[in-house]
Amino acid sequence: MVVGDSIQRMTIHDSHHQTRLLVQAAAQACEDKKGLDTRILELDPVDAGLSDFFLITSATNDRQAVAIADEIEHRLKKEFGVLPKSVEGRKQGDWVLLDYFDFVVHVFLSERRAFYDIERLRKSARPITPAEFDAELKAALAARTIAARSRASGKAKPAAGKAVAAAKPKKAAKKVVAPPKKKAAKPDAKKDPAKKTAVKKTVSTKK
Repeated sequence: MVVGDSIQRMTIHDSHHQTRLLVQAAAQACEDKKGLDTRILELDPVDAGLSDFFLITSATNDRQAVAIADEIEHRLKKEFGVLPKSVEGRKQGDWVLLDYFDFVVHVFLSERRAFYDIERLRKSARPITPAEFDAELKAALAARTIAARSRASGKAKPAAGKAVAAAKPKKAAKKVVAPPKKKAAKPDAKKDPAKKTAVKKTVSTKK
């Protein structure tokens, strides 16, 4: 159960990080195509439904609105291989909506944006400028990098310990020296009674 929960949390965290990268790229596309007053709304999870972010930008005419929407779609497909789930309003050009499931892009004509005023309707959302969003993303990336290095160094310590242990020279085993064998003492003829008897018999025979 614990392992499954931790894997699920990691998957959710990675998915949220991927969404932030997509939003960042889409916001940059708005800036490159001269979108006006580009804003990111971080939606309240309770009020957001399935989406985490709204990206809102304005265009001065319908051709520019379509050009901004096309650039976002092209860039996200090229860099991330991601396509919108649906696209609405491209023909009219006064409000083009690209739904990427986890975030939604709204490209408005300025008067349409003022009329619908999504920022005011989403009072619980946190408005973020692209620059603030970039700074937050960089901080999150730095934290992830530090955490990954910490985990890697933690795993490397036992291996390093084993390497040190392997490098230590083993003590040479002490050689067991057998005690010198004692030479068998030669029997002394003087002390050997059997030899004395044999000598006596030889002498008596000669006589």
